Amino acid sequence: MLITHDTRCALDTVVDLVNTAPEDDTTPDGLPDVAALQVFVREHQVSEVGTLNEGDLAAVRRIRARFAAVFAASDARAAAGLINELIAAAGTTPRLTDHDGYNWHVHYFAPGASVADHLAADCGMALAFFVVAGEQERLRRCEAPDCRHAFVDLSRNRSRRYCDSRTCGNRLHVAAYRARRKEAAG
Repeated sequence: MLITHDTRCALDTVVDLVNTAPEDDTTPDGLPDVAALQVFVREHQVSEVGTLNEGDLAAVRRIRARFAAVFAASDARAAAGLINELIAAAGTTPRLTDHDGYNWHVHYFAPGASVADHLAADCGMALAFFVVAGEQERLRRCEAPDCRHAFVDLSRNRSRRYCDSRTCGNRLHVAAYRARRKEAAG
């Protein structure tokens, strides 16, 4: 599957957005205020975003929950329905652009769109490409019992199980190794 630069950026953005949600009542929200949303927008180079406010924060949190549902979808049909709702509500308006030194690429959000509509349109379309390509199962949650972060499995054989093999994967492998050693020692 060919993944263009702008699609990859949108995938990274949607994964990071979903992962800002608190995992339970003890975990803080990764987007606690407008300042955090401004940092998120800047770090992900979300273009054409004006001044952000509390309404933007609330709207982004709502679409974050809807994107999380896409990663939890049981099959492509369920994911497609959720994605269709996101991009339709955003008023998707495809247009070619070559801003900020990037080659021609497509923006799916309407000019002047809110940050939530911008994210819903561009990130929703990036996820839609995976469903169209028959690759919806690549939209996953980490299998580490204490994690559950979202990620996109871009491995060749669709075998990635953890959001980060250096942290979650390594931690579980070390724990399994120690358990085997302890059992062998007796």
